[in-house]
Amino acid sequence: MILKGFEELKTFLEKPKNIVIVGHRNPDGDAMGSTLALKLYLDKKGHSCTVVVPNEYPDFLHWLPSSDTTYRFDWQNTQSQRAINNSDIIFLLDFNALHRVGSDMQKTLEKYPNDFAMIDHHQQPDDVKYMYSDVEICSTCQMVYQFIEMNADLALIDADIATCIYTGIMTDTGSFRFRSTTSTTHRIIANLIDKGAKNDRIHNNVYDANSYNRLLLLGKALSNLQILPTYNTAYITLTSEEKKRFDFQKGDTEGVVNYALSLKGIVFAAIFIEDEEQGIIKISFRSKGEFSVNQFARNYFHGGGHDNAAGGKSNDSMENTIIKFTSLLPKYKSELETSYEE
Repeated sequence: MILKGFEELKTFLEKPKNIVIVGHRNPDGDAMGSTLALKLYLDKKGHSCTVVVPNEYPDFLHWLPSSDTTYRFDWQNTQSQRAINNSDIIFLLDFNALHRVGSDMQKTLEKYPNDFAMIDHHQQPDDVKYMYSDVEICSTCQMVYQFIEMNADLALIDADIATCIYTGIMTDTGSFRFRSTTSTTHRIIANLIDKGAKNDRIHNNVYDANSYNRLLLLGKALSNLQILPTYNTAYITLTSEEKKRFDFQKGDTEGVVNYALSLKGIVFAAIFIEDEEQGIIKISFRSKGEFSVNQFARNYFHGGGHDNAAGGKSNDSMENTIIKFTSLLPKYKSELETSYEE
């Protein structure tokens, strides 16, 4: 764990401040949950807070408390720039480096004259003035809860804050099934329910709000599933044409890679998705046991994340990206065979 400048930050926040809270590009449940929870908490402390996200986030997160106050940098650029320029400090949540917000917003943040405070659980964070970093914690939302606890303010957590935090922990732990889910996580979840988080409603809003086309897209993705039993590996591909055919919306591929990982005997899974907007192949990696997809993504696909969940990208074609991926597997054959015991 890295806890840098915490006491100084507490002193800085003793008087009301204009605060901007930023999440990463393509915000997920943890990014949205953590930024909104921190905003609601700091608002209660007398600050004026604005959440700015780089781009669109999935429809299944639009119900989150206070999400309607969020600015999108790509769409509400004037309002976003004004909020950033008028802020006394910027909190960076659920990402470890400025490039994770996308090139346009990165340029703006790099010119920011004041200080950053980072709360994040990804490996190898950039150095900023104030930092709370812990790669052992399952989600940034859990870290926001513990940040509030460090400030002796758990009494300020109401149903809205609890809902936001619960959502991020739930989504980043695969509904509490990943190895990073600890007894501490479950105790926090119990307290959030006591504070008013409705666990059944949150789950339904996130996981049971599928469109018909999203299910058809899932069916297509699963029909593209390839299994490489020699390497205990499976992968899925989705082309731009396939996405268009089923009216792809932001968030529609969330969690699809986990279907590949759910196969008996599979310890390494990936999904490769053509992204026409960025001109890349977006990749999500998942693993069981000791095989580090974080290191794999860093070494070969310009990415990173956590030991069992990471992202990456390729500037090559889908065909060449798959060739590269499969050609790397023999190097890790023995490691993949011993990574996980059922």
